[in-house]
Amino acid sequence: MANFSELFVAIAADPWQEVVDFYRGLLDDEPLSYSQNRYAEFQIKGLKLGIFKPSPQHQAEFVGNAGALSFCLEVDDLAQAIATVRALGGTMNGEISTASHGRECYAYDPAKNRLILHQSNKTKPNP
Repeated sequence: MANFSELFVAIAADPWQEVVDFYRGLLDDEPLSYSQNRYAEFQIKGLKLGIFKPSPQHQAEFVGNAGALSFCLEVDDLAQAIATVRALGGTMNGEISTASHGRECYAYDPAKNRLILHQSNKTKPNP
């Protein structure tokens, strides 16, 4: 059996710099690793998010919608997170829904990767 030491998420992005800047603003942090116009890596509480620009011979493999994959981001204040996404050039899809576990909505980064912004019932919004 293989011994895996780490798991992280990587997304292909074109426009690459726009997506990197989006996550830089959304996460309010600088990349841990950065290679100009090629790769940026962020870390948030144990999860790494790598953003890479596909090489020209592989770009066709990464064209299309996010499909079944979503990034779920737990937030303290859903309204503030929505405002941040919009201010950074992201888009929203639909209304805020309320479920037994809290409130959430769908958003998209500039490369159209789906984000689920979730505010738990246990988290209280700032007044």
